[in-house]
Parts: sequence; structure tokens; C-alpha cells
Amino acid sequence: MKERVVIIPTYNEKENVEKMVRKVFSLPLPFHLLIIDDGSPDGTAQIVKQLQAEFPSKLHIIERSGKLGLGTAYITGFKWCINEGYEYIFEMDCDFSHNPDDLIRLYDACANGADVSIGSRYVKGGKVSNWPMDRIFISKFASFYVQMITWIGIRDATAGFVCYKRKVLETIDLDKIKFIGYAFQIEMKFASKKLGFKIKEVPVTFTDRIEGTSKMSKGIIKEAVFGVISMQWNSFFNSYRR
Repeated sequence: MKERVVIIPTYNEKENVEKMVRKVFSLPLPFHLLIIDDGSPDGTAQIVKQLQAEFPSKLHIIERSGKLGLGTAYITGFKWCINEGYEYIFEMDCDFSHNPDDLIRLYDACANGADVSIGSRYVKGGKVSNWPMDRIFISKFASFYVQMITWIGIRDATAGFVCYKRKVLETIDLDKIKFIGYAFQIEMKFASKKLGFKIKEVPVTFTDRIEGTSKMSKGIIKEAVFGVISMQWNSFFNSYRR
């Protein structure tokens, strides 16, 4: 069975993708990478395919026809990783807002008892760097709002820096995960908690992107606000179990 793979969705990340690939492959613990590119017009996928010649067994790419949403990108990646036999499956952004060095700490948390480990900004030792105050407020309020509605006991419910053990993704019926924006992150944690998996938050520093542009939008925020209520309501009648 293969050990560790990091899924990175991309859209117009030509400034970051090669640096990210080389950084992950330079870590003292070996990781594989799966890039899921949603038809980036800036040539992100071409850069990855050129790098595959250098890293033929470790670097993989799935190309999709357009911007189909963060959630569908990760679901596609999860299914691919399960099929390929990976034991630890990670989510991470391409813009270096997540520090690749912290992949090892997330792995250690799952290797030592957790089923899901979250790179958390809002537990003791975690922090946000170089973020505007409005983004900090929205993010903190979102996590507070999720906790108020769902009582899942996770301080950073919207975090996108996560490690899942294979058994978690095999147990969740991934076709029942409905959110496609950043609310996808909330729903995956909610499903994991509902199914009884052990979740550990690992403090990390989140740094705002230096290059490229943010993918945040009003539609994404609206999905999260109204979707959390329907998610909690539907959970009373339906299970996320496969």
C-alpha cells in the first residue's frame, strides 16, 4: 500500500506550482503529489506535466475542463487516491498559505492516533499572518457560526489543510458531500465527526498568498452561511456512511 499523497487543486497558479512541487518533494518525509487543475488558462497544467518528466512516479495530474469547484476537485482526488491505495491523504492549497513543512506534523498526528488532523489557525499556538482584518473576521465568524449550529467541537472548521486516514474517506459516502465551495471543508469535518472519527487540531500559521489571486467570492460565503443549517438538518435523517 502506498503511504502519503497530497492533493492540491489549482486554477491559475503558474507563479506557485513549480515552487510548491519542489518544496514538497524536498521534505525529509516522502510524499506524492496529485495536482487537480481546472483548465487553468495561464498554463499551470503544462508546468506540472513538464515536471512529471523529472518526478515520474511521484507527481500526478488530473486535468478538468473548467472551474468545477473546490469540493468536486477534492472528491475527484479522494476517489483517485483511494483507488491508488494511499494510506494518508492530505489537502493543501498551492499558494503557500499552508506551510508544506507542516505536512509532517499533520502526518504525525494521524500516525499517532487521530483519524483526521487539521492544520488549525484557531487553537493555542495557531495564528494568521498577513491577512486583512475583514478576512480574519469572516473566517473566525464562520468557525464560530459552524460551532453554534453543529456543535462539532472544531475551532477551525473552515480549514483547508487536512490529513485523512484512508479509512475515513472509505467510510464516508463521498457522493453525499454536496458543497462545492469552501463550505466543502466544513461538510467533510462534519461528516467525519458524525461517523465517530477522532479529529485532532494541529496549530499552524496561515499566511496570506504572496503571488496569484484569491478564489474567495460572495457566492462561496453564501453557500457556507445557508448550507450549514441545511447540512445539520439533513443529518438528522440521513447518514454520511457509505
